[in-house]
Amino acid sequence: MKTANDIVQEDLADIGDRLSTEFGEMAGKKLLIVGGAGFLGYYLVQAPLAWNKTGKGAPIDVTVYDNWIRGKPDWIQVLEGDEHLKLVTHDITHPMPEDAEDFDYIIHAASIASPIYYRKYPIETMDANVDGLRHLLNFAMKKQAAGNPLSGFLFYSTSEIYGDPTPENIPTPETYRGNVSCTGPRACYDESKRYGETLCVNFARQHGLHITIARPFNNYGPGLKITDRRVLPDFARDVFEGRDIVMLSDGSPTRTFCYIADAIVGYYKVLVKGEPGESYNIGTDAEEVSMAKLADEVVKVATANWDYKGQVIRKTSSDKEYLTDNPNRRCPVIDKARSQLGYEPKVHFEEGLERALIWYSGNMVAEDA
Repeated sequence: MKTANDIVQEDLADIGDRLSTEFGEMAGKKLLIVGGAGFLGYYLVQAPLAWNKTGKGAPIDVTVYDNWIRGKPDWIQVLEGDEHLKLVTHDITHPMPEDAEDFDYIIHAASIASPIYYRKYPIETMDANVDGLRHLLNFAMKKQAAGNPLSGFLFYSTSEIYGDPTPENIPTPETYRGNVSCTGPRACYDESKRYGETLCVNFARQHGLHITIARPFNNYGPGLKITDRRVLPDFARDVFEGRDIVMLSDGSPTRTFCYIADAIVGYYKVLVKGEPGESYNIGTDAEEVSMAKLADEVVKVATANWDYKGQVIRKTSSDKEYLTDNPNRRCPVIDKARSQLGYEPKVHFEEGLERALIWYSGNMVAEDA
């Protein structure tokens, strides 16, 4: 059976192969990843560093800004000796450091994205999505005024900006304007991301900055810590602690789950190839998977690989707002990313789920997300 490390190395090699053109264009340039210690940062940081080792082009220099509020994760400590990686302690809700390097590309991935945690820290969530973004845009403006504009700036929005789409708007295209509460328990995340998009679009239009927007749809896999409190990490923790899988809904909500290696390929394509001021759905348009089916598939994989003896049980969350404003269905139209960027997810759900659980089997201890 493969190990967690096998999965990571295979994913990184696959990402590098599929991004040969994009990484080739970034070769010899400087990339800043803000919030690089998080879930998306796991492969955003490692992928270009792994590509560097192939010798296919001049190295990409990667700088990570993070406040390390939960400490430096083990995986990033392992990378600290890489000559093309620099780790900087910085809270993006504060202005950029005076000695910030002359970056060519910026990825703003600093945000609380787990519903349990952004509801617990709503103001901090909004500050990162709005104030943090504005600090980065101000930095981009200074570079442009100095005659050295950024080659690319990627803002992570979210599929949550669509809220709970009406049935005729599922699958959901980028042109759908959303059905979102501005005061509900999820509003701190949804609305700050929506406003972040507005900032990006207007800076791109008014100042000609090369800013692009990615709207992720339910990414999963390596890097999403077992303590994250989203559905798959919760199920995985139940499995590897030998408990029954607890589902806190009736199991009917559906999602299209996108394996993280596919998503990372999409994000770098948006960064390098995306049109300024444009947003792109990044996910998969394969079949929607209900929470009930997800739980059943986790049991199936865990039983086959780890002789799991548990079953799925349903309970009601003690949190009265646990499911408030939770979309019943989430499925993207990805035609825009396909036609403009050459994006094509390839990892089927069953394969991705097995890869994710193998990774969790080797990463069962993690600080809170």
